[in-house]
Amino acid sequence: MTTSERLVESTRELLWERGFTGTSPKAILQRAGVGQGSMYHHFAGKSDLALAAIRRTAEVMRATADTALSGEGGACDRVRAYLLRERDVLRGCPVGRLTMDPDVIADPALRQPVFETLDWLRGRIAAILREGCERGEFDAELDPEETAAAVVATVQGGYVLARAAESPAPFDTAVRGVLSLLTARTTGPGPVA
Repeated sequence: MTTSERLVESTRELLWERGFTGTSPKAILQRAGVGQGSMYHHFAGKSDLALAAIRRTAEVMRATADTALSGEGGACDRVRAYLLRERDVLRGCPVGRLTMDPDVIADPALRQPVFETLDWLRGRIAAILREGCERGEFDAELDPEETAAAVVATVQGGYVLARAAESPAPFDTAVRGVLSLLTARTTGPGPVA
């Protein structure tokens, strides 16, 4: 791993753990195991490095979600695979958590990859649900856009509930709930996992 990659990976982890405000350049350098000159050689400063880290986190999240959403089966199966994929629920979503960081939200450059990633996820799920509607998998009343927004909101809200309870149980309950609602809209039998 190159020095710049170590800096980006260290920043990604620290942003997930502490947020932007709680992530100092000193902590980044210590985690990466590099000297101060290395950071400023590769990046203009903390914000520039944070932007690179947020973009990388967004890429990883998209790839992970896309893998689950691109699996076998119909639309409901693919959304189910996304909802039930393995997660570190108590750590929360590395992208979603950034929405609660006032410094990230106040900075348009830092906020942009966060918004784009969550918007991409909602759009990707909506496209899958739309395909399912076109194939007759869901009843005619299912709105792909609204349902996709509910799926994303359930996952993000599930993380919040789990962290507050210090237990993954609220996340699991929320996921089962949205799966029950989605399955109820299918035109055929479909067990909820």
